Amino acid sequence: MPPRRPRPRYEDPEYDPTPIYLDQIEAEEARSAKTPKKPKRPTTRRKKKDELIEEPEAPDHVVIGTNAEGEQIIIHEDETPQWYVVHCYSGYENKVRQIIEQRRETLGLQDRIFDIIVPTEEEIEVREGKRRTVERRVFPGYILVEMKMDKESWFMVRNTPGVTGFVGTDNRPTPLRPEEVAQIIRRMESDTPRIRVDFKIGDRVRIIDGPFYDFIGTVNFIDPEKNKVRVMVSFFGRETPVELDFLQVEKAPEKAKETEKFERFEKTEVERREKTEKTERREKLGQKK
Repeated sequence: MPPRRPRPRYEDPEYDPTPIYLDQIEAEEARSAKTPKKPKRPTTRRKKKDELIEEPEAPDHVVIGTNAEGEQIIIHEDETPQWYVVHCYSGYENKVRQIIEQRRETLGLQDRIFDIIVPTEEEIEVREGKRRTVERRVFPGYILVEMKMDKESWFMVRNTPGVTGFVGTDNRPTPLRPEEVAQIIRRMESDTPRIRVDFKIGDRVRIIDGPFYDFIGTVNFIDPEKNKVRVMVSFFGRETPVELDFLQVEKAPEKAKETEKFERFEKTEVERREKTEKTERREKLGQKK
């Protein structure tokens, strides 16, 4: 069997017809020897001699327990005094404040818990034409506590008899913003007492002061910010709006309503009689003619 003829170079798929010269290979090796490889940069930055390595800060959010639903209670420890809203039993606000003040002295937490406020304001109450000034709680069932929040101060306030918890979101006590605190204090220190009335839109009221004294009308609009009320009064057979202060009106008693109803009926009856008499007189005059 004759020997197999070798395959031509041009039929080999890996064959590259480009000629390679020995001097080119030597020149390439010489260039690579002259240019040293650049060293790799370190992945971490070197610290300067005078640069201090900071230790990781301790987390300021502390889990102090769980609530009745099994959810974690988290507080934000802060050395800056801030105002927090504490919920307590309604009607026991002053008692809770006194107990917190006593426990603060007993436990030596004067440097953690500072001021406790029960927001109140003066109010003029008008009932049956009588006025009296009373002190009213702005937020029944809540008190304000200025404190540095940490685990010890939180436990002291939270475990005070009458306290049911801190106001916040996601079981985290949330401090009030400075503008909110300023607004509450301005309201407490206001020299103009608020007026509390026992009527609402649609109620019948009696005017007790001014040119429309003893008139009875219907409340059409109430402006609590300006202590104004607009009353629709029947004047010359037409409903006329009259703007008055809260202290110029009082809720009309039931007797006044019945009296007004009878007066309207009597007036209608008189007009009907007069009209009938005029008609009869005209008929008589016509018969005579």
